Amino acid sequence: MQLDAYTNQPHNPTPRKVVVIADATFSGKHFGMLVFRDPHTKENLHWREIMYETVSAYQLGIQHMQNKGFKVVALVIDGRRGVREVFPDIPIQKCHFHQVKTVTKYTTRKPKLPAGVGLRYIALKLKNSTETEFTKLLDDWYNKWGEFLKERTPDEYNKRKWHYTHKRLRSAYFSLRRNLPDLFTFERLPELNIPKTTNSLESYFSHIKTALRVHRGLTQERRKKLIGFLLRYF
Repeated sequence: MQLDAYTNQPHNPTPRKVVVIADATFSGKHFGMLVFRDPHTKENLHWREIMYETVSAYQLGIQHMQNKGFKVVALVIDGRRGVREVFPDIPIQKCHFHQVKTVTKYTTRKPKLPAGVGLRYIALKLKNSTETEFTKLLDDWYNKWGEFLKERTPDEYNKRKWHYTHKRLRSAYFSLRRNLPDLFTFERLPELNIPKTTNSLESYFSHIKTALRVHRGLTQERRKKLIGFLLRYF
């Protein structure tokens, strides 16, 4: 088989100033690749095998690129918590698509509560809003529904305990509020031409998964070689 003759060689792209999109894809339960991609040249600059998508894996990947001479001027990520803290000197842009997906996870696509309907509407406006416009929408929503978010329900079995009545709606709101500083980095640094999403990698990962489906039945070692080949040449 041709894959058996293929050997993954060190990848040495040309060092430069670069905006990087970083995201992970998994093939199987505990085998994944964390990929660092230049969205402007469509080049995968670095990738590393991972069992889990951790903050330390992102840190090691960026450090590897910096050691190779790259100057990472901005980093686009899917919103994984903790990544921002390990890169205090690198502007972070959080993916709009993943942010909307997070809100939808908590509110569903068809929220029943009026507050949920309003919050999901705001999330869907994200891609076409400026930071000022979006912040006002979020502030206005909270001014209307803030007390609603604070409602508590007594514990059924212990009346001295309680939980927030609208926990999922709170999670959706605070996800938007917490990520707000990193949702409009592209707007504050227009000269860097930072993408608003990780879509460049998402579509690329779809290509890899299609290839793996076509070649289903490969051993783990051959799957790794196929992924490595695709990351390098396609």
